[in-house]
Amino acid sequence: MRIRFSSLTVLAVVVATLIAAPVLSVFSNVLAGDTGATWSHLADTVLGEFVFNTVVLCIGVGLGVSSIGVTSAWLTTMLDFPGRRFLEWALVLPLAMPAYVMAYVYTDFLQFVGPVQGWLRETFGWGRGDYWFPDVRTVGGAVAMFMFVLYPYVYMIARTAFLERAGGMLEAGRTLGLGPWGSFFRVSLPLARPAVVAGTALALMETLADFGTVSYFGVQTFTTGIYRAWFSLGDRIAAAQLSAALLAFVVLVLTLERMSRGRARFNNTSRQVAMPVRLRLPLALGVLAAFACFMPLLLGFLLPAALLLRMAFLEGDAQFGARFVELAHNSFVLAAITAVVAVLLAVLLAYAARLARSRLPQVLNRIVGLGYAVPGSVIAVGVLIPLTRVDRWLAQGWEALWGTNPGLLLTGGIAALIYAYLARFLAVALQTVESSLGKITPNMDDASRSLGFGKWATLRRVHMPMLRGSLLTAGLLVFVDVMKELPATLVIRPFNFDTLATQAHTLAADERLAEASTAALIIVAVGLLPMFWISRQILRVRRREG
Repeated sequence: MRIRFSSLTVLAVVVATLIAAPVLSVFSNVLAGDTGATWSHLADTVLGEFVFNTVVLCIGVGLGVSSIGVTSAWLTTMLDFPGRRFLEWALVLPLAMPAYVMAYVYTDFLQFVGPVQGWLRETFGWGRGDYWFPDVRTVGGAVAMFMFVLYPYVYMIARTAFLERAGGMLEAGRTLGLGPWGSFFRVSLPLARPAVVAGTALALMETLADFGTVSYFGVQTFTTGIYRAWFSLGDRIAAAQLSAALLAFVVLVLTLERMSRGRARFNNTSRQVAMPVRLRLPLALGVLAAFACFMPLLLGFLLPAALLLRMAFLEGDAQFGARFVELAHNSFVLAAITAVVAVLLAVLLAYAARLARSRLPQVLNRIVGLGYAVPGSVIAVGVLIPLTRVDRWLAQGWEALWGTNPGLLLTGGIAALIYAYLARFLAVALQTVESSLGKITPNMDDASRSLGFGKWATLRRVHMPMLRGSLLTAGLLVFVDVMKELPATLVIRPFNFDTLATQAHTLAADERLAEASTAALIIVAVGLLPMFWISRQILRVRRREG
């Protein structure tokens, strides 16, 4: 029996294949060329350092984000203390602060000529060799930056799990004689384990994808190696092989997250979700709980944001003016185009999967969804390798027909950069649209068809109005992700084309930290938009709690 595919399904398959092509391109080039010599050179020089630093980062960040996220989520969910209502939504704000911006800010704050060490020398009369102060530009410093920026992943998911599984099960635990801490360790934490592991896995994928922080701190990882292999050595084979090795780390993280569940199931068998009865803490313990929740917020957002504002107002970018407007324009144009295209493609893929009679579109959507787990540097290498070949083919054909060489048509402009952003961030829009589209009952489609509307008319006149809020959310999330993206932009951007992210990185790399603050502050300000939206959702949940 021959399976027939509709035009919508065929179009969705083509789009999904193009989006997944960069990752497939990386693997196709792993075995190209003299792989033995390349890997032998890497193993003798930097591979061991790459592996060691990457493992240390993963272990340190994993332990840090899980401990901070779980602690703050449980305290704000199960206990009542001064400042809880403010902290429960403000704790998500560090996600607006890119890790590389944190690195620039804390380096300026903690360096020898910075305000902290300057105050110590003035206060105690110390000289250069009279005291020891930890160096932030180390592997440990990088772990701290990621830890305080990425813990909200665990906080948000764990808090949701605590709320969903709180009331009835905790009451059962209390009848068995469990106190607050016993309920936490023996009921709440085991039931929330999948959520905690999922949030930690997201944080680890962001850590593996980072370039700006580890590059600025001088920590050698796979991401910095990919960048140097491509630009310093001009070796696409080495870049592809390092990309594949980094991708293997990502796959390992996802596999461990899946294996950690084993055969355990964490289903909520109760039809009623009882909200937790918060325990009112005594004043002393309440202040201690508030302090424990406030410190991650202070170190992850309030302090670096205040330092950025101070540097921007007192010194700032000397090129602030026409040059800065150009940088902002480049960033906003790239982010806006990518967000619009990503939302349109997400609607196409999600709608095709909804109407398909086979599982092929669903499988392809899952493959497209893996793009968010792939670091930007890997995507960049996967985009440049095939597009460079296509550019050469187009140039040869153009020259044969018209007698002139048009140059680089794809990689010479922003088309390749937008393609890389779509391969990286389309998953964000797709997940949002799929979730909202799944809440629309199929009866709506049947009713529309009974009125004579086809599938495209049904999408336009029935689904799109109902998806308006989700489409705005998806576009906003992609917009902010593109504004913050650094490694892919550094690798693929055209000559003499800079964005706010590359400007901040370039100035910080030249130790012009105060000047980098202006571009960094704009990136943080834009990143606050989805954080305020998330905070609003948390406030809505609190109102429903009563």
